[in-house]
Amino acid sequence: MITGPNFDSKLRSWMRMGTVYTVFGWSACLFGTALLLNGCAKSAAPAQTPVPVTAIQLAPRPVSIAEEYPAQLEASNTVEIRPRVGGILERQAAVEGQAVKAGEVLFEIDPQPYRAALEQAQATLAQAEAAQAQARRDLARAEPLSKVDALSQRELDAAVAQNAATIAQVRAAQAAVTTARLNLEYTTVTAPINGVMSRAQIRVGGLVSAYNTLLTTIYKTDPMYVNFSLSEQRLLQLQRELGRAPDQRNRSQRSFHVFLADGQELPIMAQLNFVDAAVDARTDTLPMRLTVPNPEQLLRAGEYVKVSIQTRTQPQALLVPQRAVQVLQDKSFVWIVDSDGRAQPRDVTLGARIGPDWLVQKGLSVGDTVIVDGIQKLKPGARVKTSALPPAEKQLS
Repeated sequence: MITGPNFDSKLRSWMRMGTVYTVFGWSACLFGTALLLNGCAKSAAPAQTPVPVTAIQLAPRPVSIAEEYPAQLEASNTVEIRPRVGGILERQAAVEGQAVKAGEVLFEIDPQPYRAALEQAQATLAQAEAAQAQARRDLARAEPLSKVDALSQRELDAAVAQNAATIAQVRAAQAAVTTARLNLEYTTVTAPINGVMSRAQIRVGGLVSAYNTLLTTIYKTDPMYVNFSLSEQRLLQLQRELGRAPDQRNRSQRSFHVFLADGQELPIMAQLNFVDAAVDARTDTLPMRLTVPNPEQLLRAGEYVKVSIQTRTQPQALLVPQRAVQVLQDKSFVWIVDSDGRAQPRDVTLGARIGPDWLVQKGLSVGDTVIVDGIQKLKPGARVKTSALPPAEKQLS
């Protein structure tokens, strides 16, 4: 048995070295295990999760192609009400904003000065008639005396001239009476047409002048006019499609739909009423006008609307919802699902807008699957899980 101080020190040194080797061995084992696990994790990476989207399969269907144009409503007749005589406005009989009928009293001007003028004209007429009666009697006495040479020719001529002068005075007096009576009647201002009275411009007590002061305006709002213009280029296209120029006499050749500012369509079809004979040189447009009934007084003069004109019918049209189309700079594209079930972008050329859809001219074919919802998460080549668009949305699109 080996003993001694040298043996004890060597034993302790061996024990320390064994501990170090043991720790190093365990560390190496753990490092190797980590490398092994990392390699296994890389080799067993899970597949990409498909992106859920909704899509439609394109099928041809007949559509009517329409063009929209900005338009403005105008009353079919507008009359400015101005007084024919001047004076103080004494009464306003009609209510602003209400319908009035032709002949209905709108305003009354103080009639007292014109009543006095009529009485004076009538008195002047009575004097002229009395003078004319005396001149007639003088002439009747002078004529037989002249035949027996009891009266000179000069005196007879004077009697004839006096009688003629009094006749003229009577006519002038009669005209003055007529004028005074008309002026008295003009103090009552009446509506010349059926329509709606606008705001009164002069209040009771105000001074009005004949033919200058604007009292109010009456608008005939049934029917209403819809004024719009076609560009020169669009006019040529329309003429080629029709084979002739638009003609207001052939009102059935085109369907005109009028849409209000909130997008609601008028239930009554508008008819072509007027086509100008020349293109406006300032705007290079052709003025046109529609007429539309307004029995319920829903339309107001000056409102802005849109006119939709059906231009042609396309029997085999491809349509995509507007929300499926993305625009990048000057290009439009949609996302389609390829044969491998992956999303791919596809450039498209769009035509007219038809309701909530776009008409596709180039880029898509019958049977293509177009992604409508979920396009925000897509990348080229991304695997997708498609579901059909709900029936209610298909009807809207």
